[in-house]
Amino acid sequence: MCVLLTLTFQEFYVPWHLRALSNALFAPPMIEVLLVLTSLSGLVSRVTPRPAAATLLAIAVAAVGLGPAASPAAAATIPAGAGSYTDSRPAGTQGPTTNTGAPVTPKLTTAARSKPVPTNDWWSSLAFQRYGDNPYSTPMYGHPLTYQAKASGLEVGYPTTPAIVGDGRQYEYAHKADLTVGLSGLNSPDTKADAWSDWTVTPYWADGSRTFRATIGHGMPFVYAKGSGGDARITTASAPTVFSDQGNVLGITVAGHHYALFAPTGSDWNISGSTITAGLGSKDYFSLAVLPSTDALATYRKYAFSFVTGSQVAWQTTGGNVRATYSLTTEAKEGTERGTLQALYRHQWLHTSDALTPYTYVSPRGTMKVRESATFTTSQKNNGVVPALPASSGVDKARLTGYLNEVANASDPFSGATDTYWTGKALGRLAQLVPVADQIGQTATRDKLLGLMKGRLQEWFTAGGASEFSYDKDWKTLTGYPASYGSDTELNDHHFHYSYYVYAAAIIAQYDQAWAADSAWGTMIKHLIRDTANASRTDSAYPFLRGFDVYAGHSWASGHQGFAAGNNQESSSESINLSAALVLFGSATGDNALRDLGSYLLTTESEAITQYWFDASQQVFPASFGHDTVGMVWGSGGAYSTWWTANPEEIHGINVLPVTGGSLHLAREKAAIKRNIAEMERENGGPAQEWRDLLWEFESLSDPASAKAKWDGVNGNYTPEQGESKAHTYHWINT
Repeated sequence: MCVLLTLTFQEFYVPWHLRALSNALFAPPMIEVLLVLTSLSGLVSRVTPRPAAATLLAIAVAAVGLGPAASPAAAATIPAGAGSYTDSRPAGTQGPTTNTGAPVTPKLTTAARSKPVPTNDWWSSLAFQRYGDNPYSTPMYGHPLTYQAKASGLEVGYPTTPAIVGDGRQYEYAHKADLTVGLSGLNSPDTKADAWSDWTVTPYWADGSRTFRATIGHGMPFVYAKGSGGDARITTASAPTVFSDQGNVLGITVAGHHYALFAPTGSDWNISGSTITAGLGSKDYFSLAVLPSTDALATYRKYAFSFVTGSQVAWQTTGGNVRATYSLTTEAKEGTERGTLQALYRHQWLHTSDALTPYTYVSPRGTMKVRESATFTTSQKNNGVVPALPASSGVDKARLTGYLNEVANASDPFSGATDTYWTGKALGRLAQLVPVADQIGQTATRDKLLGLMKGRLQEWFTAGGASEFSYDKDWKTLTGYPASYGSDTELNDHHFHYSYYVYAAAIIAQYDQAWAADSAWGTMIKHLIRDTANASRTDSAYPFLRGFDVYAGHSWASGHQGFAAGNNQESSSESINLSAALVLFGSATGDNALRDLGSYLLTTESEAITQYWFDASQQVFPASFGHDTVGMVWGSGGAYSTWWTANPEEIHGINVLPVTGGSLHLAREKAAIKRNIAEMERENGGPAQEWRDLLWEFESLSDPASAKAKWDGVNGNYTPEQGESKAHTYHWINT
C-alpha cells in the first residue's frame, strides 16, 4: 500500500538539508522513496530556484505508522541576561524522533544517563535510535576499522578497496564485517552507549545472563572487550586462515585482512569452522587488533592488554601557531605496559614531528600512519580571521554606497525568513556589510544594519514570541523554533544555523560591547556557543564540542548518524563560519579562551577541508573517482553531490558559502581552487549562473583578475545568492 505525499517547501531553494530524502539513499530501507524528478547522480533532482511555496517533488511513501509526538509540557521561561529561553518546546512542535515520528530519548546505560550525550558524532547511532526496528546501531566508521552493533556483539571490518557508485559520483569504503566480537550465547535486545570521551566510545550489551562492553575509537587498530557470563567469541565472515597460534594469541586472516586475537594469559583460542572461542577463567577481558601485516604481530602483542580508557585533546595558540596534543589514557590489564598504537589521519601526520612507525592503514581519508605512543602533537600556522577585507582604492565609494543602500533600505531585509537557518543567512548577509559601510564612512547605514541585527536577534533571544529557543533536558540541547532541516527532530546542523547568529553578535560586539555583555544579550549567545562548540567536559547542560570531531578534524551534520555510509557533512564552510565567529566574538569581548578555541577549530578543519573535500594534494580520492572535489564527506568516503541538487554550481559552492573574513584560509591552495573552478565549468557547460557571486569570490583567491573580469562582464546585472549581496561581492572582488 502506498500513499502519495506532496512536499511543499517555503524556501527559495529546495532544502539542501532535507534529511528525509536520505532514508532512501544511505539508510536501511525503512521507507521506499520514488523521486519523480530524478537527477544525474540518482540522488536528488537538479532544481532551479522557484517562487516560495512551489510544489517541487512528489514522493510515493510506503505506508508506515507516523505517530504524533508527545505534547510538550507547559514551558517555564529561563532568564539569560536580558534574554530568555524556555525549558520545553513550543506547543505543536517536535523534538528528536524516530524516522516514523515517534519521540525518542537517548539510548544510554544507567551509568551514562546523567551525562550530556554528544550527538552529531561518528558513533551517534548508538545513542540516537533513528529507526524503530534497529535498537543497535547503523555502521560506524572509526578508521581504520568500521563497526556495527548487533544482538550478538560488535561487527568489525576493515574496508580497503573503494567502490565507485552513484553513476561515478560517490566513492565509498563501505562497512563489511570481517568478524563479530562478543560472548558465547550473547543475544542482547539492544545496544546502549555506556561511556565516551573525545574520540572513543564504549557500547554495552546485556541479555539477562551476559554483559559485554567494547571500547572503540578513531585511529584505534584495537578493540578492547570486557564481558561476563560467557566465553570470548569471535565469529568470522568466512573460515579463517591461521598464520600464528601461540595459545592465548592467535593470528588469523579473513577476507585478506590480518587480525590478532588476544585472550588472557593461560587461555587458549579454539577454532570450529568460522567460530573462535576462548575461556576467560577468572578474567573478564580480551582484545583484538587489525594488523598492517602479519609481521607486525609481535609489536601489537606488546600493547594487547594496555586497554584504552579515554581520549582527550588539548590545544593552545601561541606565537602564530596552533598546537594540539592528542592523548589516550590506558589501563594495564596484564603486566605494566601502558603504551599503545594509534593511526594518524593525513591531516594529522602532515603536521607532526613525532616519530611514526613504518606501519600504515588504508582509509577513506587516504593513508593512515601508525605511531607507537599514547600521545602525539600537531602544530599548524594559525589561520587568521578578519571582520572584512580592508579598504581598497579599487572600490568606487559611490557605487558601493548604492549597493549598501539596496540592502539597508529593502522593504524586508530578512527576505521573509522565519526559521533558524534562513534567519541566520539573512543575519550573515547584514553582518558582512557593517564593517564595509564603516570603512567608507557610511556610519548611518552601518548603524541601521546594526539595529536590524540587534532587533532580530533580540526577538529570537526572548522567550514567548513567534521565534524562540527551547532547551531539551533529555538531549541536553538548545533548539530554535521555528526549526528547519531536522534541527529539531534529528538535531541536525545546529553548528550551521547558529554560526550566523554568533557571527552577527560578534560584529555587533565590535561596535557595542555593552550589548554583548553577559548582563545583556551575551548570555544567550554563549548558550548557542555551548550547544554547538562547548569547550567544557564538565558542563552538565551541554556536551563537549557537540558537532566537532577532534580526531577526524571536522564537524558532522547529522544528529543521529543513522546512515549506512556513516555520518556526513556537506557545508564544511558553514562549520568554518562558526569557528570564525568564535574568534571574532572572543576577540571583541576579551574572551581569549573562546578566541583560541575558534582558532583551534578553524585551523584544524581548514586542513581537513583541504585534504578531504578538495583533495588539494591529490592523495586522498581513489584514482578511479573522476572528480577534483566532493560536495559531501561521509564516514565511508565522499560524494560529488548535495542534498538538494546535482547542479555543479551548488556542488562546488556549498563548501564556499558564506564568504567572509574567515574564508581566507582557502587561499592557501591556489592550484586546488583552479582545478575546482575548471571542473565546475566543465560539468556546468560554462561559467556559473545561479551562484556566480560565491564562485567569483572563491576564484578571486587564486585568480583575482579572472574573477574581476567576470564581475565586470555582468556589471552588477545578476541575482545574488540569498546569503550574499552585490555590496559585499563588489567590495570583495575589487579589494
